[in-house]
Amino acid sequence: MALIVHKYGGTSMGSPERIRNVAKRVAKWARAGHQMVVVPSAMSGETNRLLALAKELSPAKPGIAYSRELDQLAATGEQASSALLAIALQAEGMESVSYSGWQVPIKTDSSFTKARIESIDDKRIRTDLSAGRVVIVTGFQGVDPEGNVTTLGRGGSDTSAVAVAAAMKAAECLIYTDVDGVYTTDPRVVPEARRLHTVSFEEMLEMASMGSKVLQIRSVEFAGKYKVPLRVLSSFTNWDIDINEEAKSGTLITFEEDENMEQAVVSGIAFNRDEAKISILGVPDTPGIAYNILGAVADANIEVDVIIQNISKEGKTDFSFTVHRNDYTKTLDLLKAKVTPKLGAAEVVGDAKICKVSIVGIGMRSHVGIASKMFRSLSEEGINIQMISTSEIKTSVVIDEKYMELAVRALHKAFDLDQPAA
Repeated sequence: MALIVHKYGGTSMGSPERIRNVAKRVAKWARAGHQMVVVPSAMSGETNRLLALAKELSPAKPGIAYSRELDQLAATGEQASSALLAIALQAEGMESVSYSGWQVPIKTDSSFTKARIESIDDKRIRTDLSAGRVVIVTGFQGVDPEGNVTTLGRGGSDTSAVAVAAAMKAAECLIYTDVDGVYTTDPRVVPEARRLHTVSFEEMLEMASMGSKVLQIRSVEFAGKYKVPLRVLSSFTNWDIDINEEAKSGTLITFEEDENMEQAVVSGIAFNRDEAKISILGVPDTPGIAYNILGAVADANIEVDVIIQNISKEGKTDFSFTVHRNDYTKTLDLLKAKVTPKLGAAEVVGDAKICKVSIVGIGMRSHVGIASKMFRSLSEEGINIQMISTSEIKTSVVIDEKYMELAVRALHKAFDLDQPAA
């Protein structure tokens, strides 16, 4: 008898009929002899609806008190879907019980709206599993040391599920979503995109960080840290599919490289529209400049991605970096008000209409000329590269947003990702 964690996304929980189908699928696994823990998201659109109500009542910039209430509000979406799933399972003749994050408890820090999990007490869950119950735990939320409800940020239910699987040493964590696995790129952009049967943890981590929306990056980090076997598959297949067949479907995120992985130089193309570029022109090229700029940005809790510093000319240099588009205005205001006057910079300029496109693949470690092939492909399409970032298994470029889909299609074809796997 294996302990299995299922996670279901908002679209999978989007209506009473879909919740019934989730209940039938979970019951099938339980009747096959597995101990089942289920982590559901809120019903599709519910979190957005709740946050929109809060914004309508208080459109001002939020403080800590406001953020606390946002978490208190947003957490109700998962509480509702968890209770509804427990009721649906009981209608299927399965003993089940639902818990909010604070009831387990899932303990987090106090960073409202983007808390981080610190520990999980699994005693209550194990007691129920031993009694033959299916246990449903709300995703996306926990409780801080002061007893406040916290949420983990958008997509946090993935992180909750992997964290629960890690804490309980589950045999596998199955992430059910509205797609049937991880693809070489988004099929909505490239119809020829192929589903990957396996992808390495490192590749999935890079793809998630570069903009792939299949898994939230923190869930992949958790899976890697605790070696949680992770599989992405669709909840829209027939619920009564044979359990052994279902267990082998989708995409398996693996922690061991095999010979087949060596054959694929590039495994996927990721992209992210949510980027903005900021450049500080004419700053003194002296020690500490990068710290003075990025330290202030970090203190404002703004994450920085690609960073470039130009060659010094006459003691001056230009410093550019990217941030999430939601932080663009905040970052510009911060630099103009507090940083550039202190540094004596000539000007701060920005561009919120850029995007990042990345090629990812373990095979890049052992093959030369991959980056040059990428740059040549973009050049042939007349696409100018503004910034470049590399790691062992990925190369990313920042380009004008209007060329994003063209770039993705060109790179997908250039690296033969539209061809069947060897």
